[in-house]
Amino acid sequence: MTKNTKVNAAILIIGNEILSGRTQDTNTSTLAVWLNTIGVKVNEVRVIPDVEKTIVNTLNLLRKENDYVFTTGGIGPTHDDITAESVSKAFGVKYEIHKEAFKILEAYYKPGEFNEGRQRMVWMPANAELILNPTSGAPGFSVENVFCLPGVPSIMKSMLGSLKNRIIGGEPILSHTISLRTVESEIANSLTLVQDKNKDVEIGSYPFFHAGKLGVSIVLRSENQSKIDICNSQILEFIKEKKIEIVDR
Repeated sequence: MTKNTKVNAAILIIGNEILSGRTQDTNTSTLAVWLNTIGVKVNEVRVIPDVEKTIVNTLNLLRKENDYVFTTGGIGPTHDDITAESVSKAFGVKYEIHKEAFKILEAYYKPGEFNEGRQRMVWMPANAELILNPTSGAPGFSVENVFCLPGVPSIMKSMLGSLKNRIIGGEPILSHTISLRTVESEIANSLTLVQDKNKDVEIGSYPFFHAGKLGVSIVLRSENQSKIDICNSQILEFIKEKKIEIVDR
């Protein structure tokens, strides 16, 4: 893959606790920000339950449509952690003990602590590559373009560093934000005109409520800083004409 190729990814959040609202998903944000910095654009995010058929079908769809798929959740020691077995079925490979993972965890736990439950964490698809875990020992794994990470946010985040050399991205995606004291309807037409003239810049507008007042943040995203700068100056032009206040957030 060359550096100027558009590289994309999907994020698959697996876990009943996310769908029930018991656990808040912060992994999507962490992964998307990290992927942007290495030039990988997130195409879509899905949240699905711990149901084997759903995991298999969703994974098979996403891995064909994206350069990379990142899953989080379902690789721990309990009975509802079925991601590894489901990934094996999606790829049609054997689900077996990963010898290297077994050695890592055997050394990580005190004698007698590496019990049957914890041994579940070394069962993986055949020939899976390990993703090392500097926080709690239990590794994640990858098969082809699918990378499986744990659901605990701090542990997941600590494992991204070791992945950097295994992901080939394009140019990093840059962004610039302008926050205004206005409402979306006031700037919608002007913003559409700017977007039509700047096809290589993605323009988003996001309302916010800050210090008791409404406002709108305009976010410009592109791989090219000079294109963001051109876009920015066109937006500042109509802001000046409309006498809209720029606010610091």
